[in-house]
Amino acid sequence: MREHLVLIGNGMAGVRLVEEILERDPERYDITIIGKECYPNYNRIMLSNVLQNKMTVDEIITNPYTWYEENKITLINEDPAVGVDTANKIVTSEKGLKIPYDKLVFATGSHPFILPIPGSQKDGVVAFRTIDDTAEMMEAAGKHKQAVVIGGGLLGLEAAKGLQLQGMDVTVVHLAKWLMETQLDERAGKLLQGDLEAQGLKFLLEHATTEILGDERVTGLRFKDGSTIDTELVVMSIGIRPAAELAREAGLEVNRGIVVNDFMETNLPAIYAIGECVEHDGKTYGLVAPLFEQGKVLADVLNGIEAKPYQGSKTFTSLKVSGCDLYSAGNIMDTEGMQSIEAFDGVNRNYKKVFIKDNRIEGIVLYGETADGNRYYNMMKKGQEIADLQSIAILQAAGEEAGSDDVVAWDDDETVCGCNGVTKGDIIRGIRDKGLTNVAEVGKVTKAGTSCGKCKPQVQTLLEHELGEGVTASTGICSCTDLNRDQVMTQIYAKHLTTSTDVFKELHFSNPEGCAKCRPAVNFYLNVAFPTEHKDERQSRYVNERMHANIQKDGTFSVIPRMRGGQTNPQQLLQIAKVAEKYNVPLVKVTGSQRIGLYGVKKQDLPAIWKELDMVSAQAYAKAFRSVKTCVGKNFCRFGTQDSMGLGIKLEERFEFIDTPHKFKVGVSACPRSCVESGVKDFGIICVENGYQIYIGGNGGTEVKEAQLLMTVETEEEVIEYCGALLQYYRETGIYGERTAPWVERLGFDAVKHILSDAAKRKDLIEALDVATAVKRKDPWHEVVGDRDIQEKLYSIDRRELVTVGD
Repeated sequence: MREHLVLIGNGMAGVRLVEEILERDPERYDITIIGKECYPNYNRIMLSNVLQNKMTVDEIITNPYTWYEENKITLINEDPAVGVDTANKIVTSEKGLKIPYDKLVFATGSHPFILPIPGSQKDGVVAFRTIDDTAEMMEAAGKHKQAVVIGGGLLGLEAAKGLQLQGMDVTVVHLAKWLMETQLDERAGKLLQGDLEAQGLKFLLEHATTEILGDERVTGLRFKDGSTIDTELVVMSIGIRPAAELAREAGLEVNRGIVVNDFMETNLPAIYAIGECVEHDGKTYGLVAPLFEQGKVLADVLNGIEAKPYQGSKTFTSLKVSGCDLYSAGNIMDTEGMQSIEAFDGVNRNYKKVFIKDNRIEGIVLYGETADGNRYYNMMKKGQEIADLQSIAILQAAGEEAGSDDVVAWDDDETVCGCNGVTKGDIIRGIRDKGLTNVAEVGKVTKAGTSCGKCKPQVQTLLEHELGEGVTASTGICSCTDLNRDQVMTQIYAKHLTTSTDVFKELHFSNPEGCAKCRPAVNFYLNVAFPTEHKDERQSRYVNERMHANIQKDGTFSVIPRMRGGQTNPQQLLQIAKVAEKYNVPLVKVTGSQRIGLYGVKKQDLPAIWKELDMVSAQAYAKAFRSVKTCVGKNFCRFGTQDSMGLGIKLEERFEFIDTPHKFKVGVSACPRSCVESGVKDFGIICVENGYQIYIGGNGGTEVKEAQLLMTVETEEEVIEYCGALLQYYRETGIYGERTAPWVERLGFDAVKHILSDAAKRKDLIEALDVATAVKRKDPWHEVVGDRDIQEKLYSIDRRELVTVGD
């Protein structure tokens, strides 16, 4: 006969516990959940998105009513527990229900703290804790214009921004000297304040509220210094306190919260507690990650599994407050023995501070650029010593680029989803063992991305790495939007959007940070639209492009130096040999594109290897102009009609580094025998006695497409001109991730030929490409691969007429 488990509380911690129990043994318990609100379980973290009109209430429901039914769970809603008879093991509800239990779990959460000052019970004074609170705030915003949020913590700032987006004039009143003082140090807090002020929010810091003014409804606030402020709505967001009153009445030990041991047991038999209502080792927690960690421990205990004791949690906060990225973890207080490493980029408003004690990370504060957050957090969680890391770059390993969030290269035990404690290995095993194919499925199985959602792009990256990179080329460019490529480009031009953040916001992408599919696409489209205004966003590029190397299945990398036209010399060969020997490179191989590749290179050795090679990257794995494959040509071959190798070198020197919707390969054959397979290249040249035959739209690979003859020209200069025009037209009209073969098929070969045959349009295209090329060659991102100074050639060109096919 199954035992009866009763859970008091229908919130995130309690229901996650039930999910964990069902996952271990769905037949062990008859389960009853008692809830106070009239809703099924929902994601409280997402209430700010509801307030900001980014999501609906339905979209934040985590476990709909059907989930309770499918799992044979009795849900008692809108009827909170009011009494517990521990002697007879009976819970009494507000409406008089008597619910017997064999085992009882308190997951009663917390109460929002309301200032005990005169006027706090007036109409128009609300907390920001529940769906009903959110609905009341939205209703007030429709009737009133002025709002004050008391509390400059995370929730208060999200409430303030939400009310501003609802059309209200919002002031944040905060007692401390800077915002989010428990998660941010003073500099980061001031940076956040400055950015939010630029968005229209107002702040009164170091102000203590002493009275709420008004008769029945609030009309203003009075502060300790005697000053006042008018307002029609007051939102209290100054913290929470454990909801432990019922537990205390039942005889459980309660200090700040319900006292539990390492196995979430209370002082009474068969009664347990988890979540914001508990106190463990003198600490209470208000973030979801510790609550879910507690749930896993208690699920093992309740299922008779030997449980690993709960040892407390290292908390972190990774969030975006109104477009302002910040990350905080661990202890950020300057306590005895604490040291810190700090870096501040005042131009880009990026700030990093890492707190160090006993040669290990104790705390982290990041503002602006937060991609390093997970890396630092994993180092802190593991207790990794930092002696061998470069403090000048804020604990950057030798060879590791700053800001890298290369989740593919992480160890399997490193945490991807901090909220739910899901590691990279958990996700990879789920994908492989259970055939998961999308982020939603990964979330359902592993819980990754189901709380704050910040890790979804990394989950998507792991999916693409495991399953192969997929491309959406028909409807929306990704699941974040229904807009296709042409619609996105049209809006970029029409609204003059110059950053990915602008695109995601103005075009109402469902994910305000984008995903692993649309971030590189939008970055590319912006590079094409505004090459001199848009700063290439490195973190939006795939890891292979960022590292100038291709990650292999064992986590090492391949290094492919550029050998223009496939030509090398003894000095280059000697350098490659020396590097391969010095760094114990496991494999040296001639590639299919006439390069010599070094395989099995360690990530930390990449910068040193590139420096010692003194060669530029062939961008062998980038979505860019790749190699030009050539035969030896007429200078050596008795069948050759032209200098194919020389032309290949000129093409590479002219167009290397330029990014394209997908890889762009070129082949130059010195005679119709076509030893370099020019007929299956994106741009193929077959040299003949009277000139050069140009072929376009050929692709090798899994689906071979034969290139089509565009025309025959007489000179090398014409070949280079047509190649450049084709490149730019492909850049301006191609869908990110689309090879030239489907591109030509989609636009129509005749239409492409018509554009390229028009001398005026060809000139415009070449000039636009020159602008993009000049920017690429002067961009510091290309210092590792650039070896010449190029005179920048800038033109003022309206590109909109060439966004789509035809005049």
